[in-house]
Amino acid sequence: MPLTQIFLGLGSNIEREKHLHAGLEALDSFLHEMTCSPVFESQPVGIKSGPFFNLVVTAYTDLPLMELDRRLKFIEADNGRYAPERKGLPLDIDVLLFGEQVGNFDGLILPRAEILKNAFVLWPLSLIAPQRVHPGVSKTFEALWREAQIDQVLAPVSFEWRGRQLTP
Repeated sequence: MPLTQIFLGLGSNIEREKHLHAGLEALDSFLHEMTCSPVFESQPVGIKSGPFFNLVVTAYTDLPLMELDRRLKFIEADNGRYAPERKGLPLDIDVLLFGEQVGNFDGLILPRAEILKNAFVLWPLSLIAPQRVHPGVSKTFEALWREAQIDQVLAPVSFEWRGRQLTP
């Protein structure tokens, strides 16, 4: 199968560094040419909890979309996402884009709507792929971020993975 470029959103609000590190390690074990955005701290959206660390990852995969999504759910589960006693969100990994696919794929809607709604998704996307065109609105992520009127406060946070600073 040919390689498909993907974009994933990662977030955590429980032991944030630990779970993001675990998520990145797991992803790196089966994705190709993985690149990470800077990491941002944001207030929760849609849930009551402590602040999140968020980032976007781009990589290439030879997996079909639904197999990729299945593996992401396993990574989340390994980090306690579905534990009955959990408080907060240890690790959330969302498929934001899968190549140029647009539509509903067994309940997975692409491109993910959060791209245009949440600063913690759009700003990292604009940094990691400024000239990439959003397949649903035909504008670059850089232009979308420049035009965005999203009322959310983000703060870049120092974050290191494998000895490399992700956030300058």
